Parts: sequence; C-alpha cells; structure tokens
Amino acid sequence: MKLEKIITREQNFADWYTSVIQAAKLVDYTSIKGMMIFQPNGWAIWQNIMHELDRRLKTKGIKNVQLPLFIKYSEFLKEKEHVEGFAPELFLVTQQGNKKLEEPYVVRPTSEIAFCNYFKKIVSSYSELPIKYNQWCNVYRVEKNTRPFLRNSEFFWQEMHSIHENKDDAIKTSTELIELYKDFVNYFLCIPVLMGEKTEGERFAGAENTYTIEALMQDGQALQCGTSHYLAQNFSKTFDIKFQNKNNQYELVHQTSAGMSTRIIGAVIMTHADDKGLVLPVGIAPTQIALLPIFADKEPRINGLIKTLHKDLHAKYRVEIDETNNGFGFKIANQEVQGTPIILVVGPKDAIENNVTLIRRDNGQKITVALKNIVKVIDEQVHAYQISIYQKANDRLNSSIIDVHNLEEFNNAIQNKKIAKAAWGGSLDDEKLLKEQTGATPRCILSKANNERCFFTNKSATHIIYFARAY
Repeated sequence: MKLEKIITREQNFADWYTSVIQAAKLVDYTSIKGMMIFQPNGWAIWQNIMHELDRRLKTKGIKNVQLPLFIKYSEFLKEKEHVEGFAPELFLVTQQGNKKLEEPYVVRPTSEIAFCNYFKKIVSSYSELPIKYNQWCNVYRVEKNTRPFLRNSEFFWQEMHSIHENKDDAIKTSTELIELYKDFVNYFLCIPVLMGEKTEGERFAGAENTYTIEALMQDGQALQCGTSHYLAQNFSKTFDIKFQNKNNQYELVHQTSAGMSTRIIGAVIMTHADDKGLVLPVGIAPTQIALLPIFADKEPRINGLIKTLHKDLHAKYRVEIDETNNGFGFKIANQEVQGTPIILVVGPKDAIENNVTLIRRDNGQKITVALKNIVKVIDEQVHAYQISIYQKANDRLNSSIIDVHNLEEFNNAIQNKKIAKAAWGGSLDDEKLLKEQTGATPRCILSKANNERCFFTNKSATHIIYFARAY
C-alpha cells in the first residue's frame, strides 16, 4: 500500500493544495463540475466545525430552521441589487417531470429571499423582535473555475438571518456575529485574521454594511473566512416585512445576515498544512490521538497497554488504534497526511517500561511519557500544540503587513505576496481600476484616515485599508 504523493509548496502551491486534499482523502470528484463527494475524513472535519460553531451561535439566541431549496424566479427578481450580484451564478429549474414550468425556480445561491417571505408571515409585533434564525444547508452557484472547498458549484454553510426593531439593534447583531466568527477562527481553528468592514465594491449584494474576517494563506493571498451583513431595510421594503411598533404604527424591520462555509476548510489547509500533509487544529481533527502498536506480535504486553491508553483517553478525545499490518514508517506517514495532532507509539521497550512515545504533528517533537502521567501530559501537549500552530500563522501574518504610501510601494508589496496597508480615498471605479492594474482588492477597512493622502488617487484619504490578492 502506498500513500499518494504530495507536491511540495515550493514546486507549485496550487498543485500542493490539491495533492494534500487527495492524499488525505477529503473529497473526491464527480462527473458534474464543481460538485464534490465529501469523503469520511472531509465530512468529519466539517461536522466538527458545524458542531462547535452551532453551539456558539446558540449562545446568541439564534435558533435553527430549514428552508426549501427552491425559490421562485419572480420572487428573486424583486430585489434588483441582490439579483445583479448573483444572476451570473444561478442554477435554474425549468421543468418538473415531463412538464415545463410556467416560471423557473432558482436553486438557492443564498436564502435572503426565502427568509424574507418567511419573516413576512411570522412577524406582527415589536414584542416578537428580534427574530434570529440560522440554517445549515447546501447552496449552488455556477462556477467557471472550481477548486475543492474554495470555489465549488455546490458548497455547504450556515446562514444566519435576523430581523430587528431598529438599526442599532441590527448592527449590534452584525458586529456580534463577526466577533463570534473571529473568536471561533482564532481559538478553535488557530487561524489569525484581520477584521473590519468591507468597502463599497466588496460588499455583499444588497447590504448596507458588510463585516469580514480575512486570513492570510501561505502563498501570500488572502481568504475571506466569514462575513456578517447589515441589510438595513433594503429587503423589507421590497418584501413589505412590517411590524406594529409600541405606538401601534407599522414599521419596516431592519435585517441582517451572516455566514461561514466549507471554504473555511480550505483556509485551515492553506494556513497550517505542510509538505507532509494536513496539520489540523485539535478540535476539528477526525482522529485527535492515534495509537500505534509496533511489533505487537513480539511483545504480548503491547496490546494490553494500547487498550489501557484507549480507555484512559477516549472519554475526552477521539482516539483511533491503527491495527493494520502496515510498517511503522507507513503508519506514521499516514497519520501525518491526515493531520492527526498527537501520535502515541507503543513498542516492546515501551510496554516493558510502562511508557509511550508521544509525537506531535506540528513540530515532529518526540517525548517519552510514563503511562501513569499520560492524561495530564496529553492535555498539556494539546494546549501547546494549539498555541504553536496559531503562533506560527500569526507570525506569518504580522510579518506580511507592509505600510505603503505610493503606487510603487503598493506594487512591490503585492508582487512580494504581502498585505499592503494604505490610506485610501478612491471611488468604486478606482477600486475596479486598482484591481485591473495590480490584481489586488481591498480586504477590509482598518480605521478612519487622519490627514493622509490616498496612495492611488492622491486625494484626501477617508480610511486606512488592508489590500491583498485574494481567493
């Protein structure tokens, strides 16, 4: 048995990314472009993400619902700006059985429209607000160039939608959600991010404000990891979503939406993985601790020790015993490819001395641990592992941010795969022109400018912004 070869990052980063996914058996391809099979390892990672993120969302009073996959095309057309943002990406159903539909159905690219129709039915009074609902589902968008997790025609996500009595309460929910995403990505996925508001050209279609978290991948490109949107009354005007206020007058609701998708798995891979395979944060690893018996046929105490380890650890961690007949080198390499955070090796000498050899995936460090101390040491090593992979990524991010003051410095930063921090005072057309000239886009706003000049237009700057090339 052989493991699939992994291309090195230096050879070709894009091919490396794909080869890691294939070697770790995360997804498989189908005959339909952009629609993937999630293999057990890939789906387990997503399920672990879902479980923890869902727990966190519920702490904000958000309840889960499930809405239909299809939306009437006429309903979708009601919101002009939203449609213009999604129209080129739509899948349409035009036939039902042998009968052509009088009106096509949109296969949901997102569910603002479906939620609007639902909210209109269920809200009547200010006393019912806010209403915060979330659904875990798959969505569909036509993609010309597809890549696993990063750009699929079908992908999975959570989408939160809420309605509120006033603007302040809605914006509070939007900012709370982006803070929740930041905390989740920082501490559970060990990915440092830049957080801020999007510029006009980068906002979600139909939103008044979009808030984002942006991570830096190992190739110097940014990846949007989660977004939260204040939709104002743009949709409620179109769909006439009203409530009766305290003065018995009718008002339009204020809306928000927010989401994080399976794209975050791509962020985990491109932030932490190396040329041996995945390096997974402990919380999402399908197997958190692998137990590897070596030469068990030569030392009968090995199997007993393995069972004791499993008993001591499985209540707290996801533990797997590799009972295959593969050689030691293959067993280690297989766990490395899959990104298993902790490997415990038990050989004849270990069994005799009541020890185990602990190997960490992030740094390859090996330590000998007495069996009586194993739970305490595992807890310590897991904590250290999480800090280590976060710190490595954080150092990369911080060292990649370059202050720029003119277009030459900007081009140098972008060409050297850095994030440019620059004063900006350009228009929407200037954003488009900058992207055409450099390939870089505004990732998020850091702060308001203070008597600075825009590096691109030389006009008075309004904000300090992070720019980068992005996925």
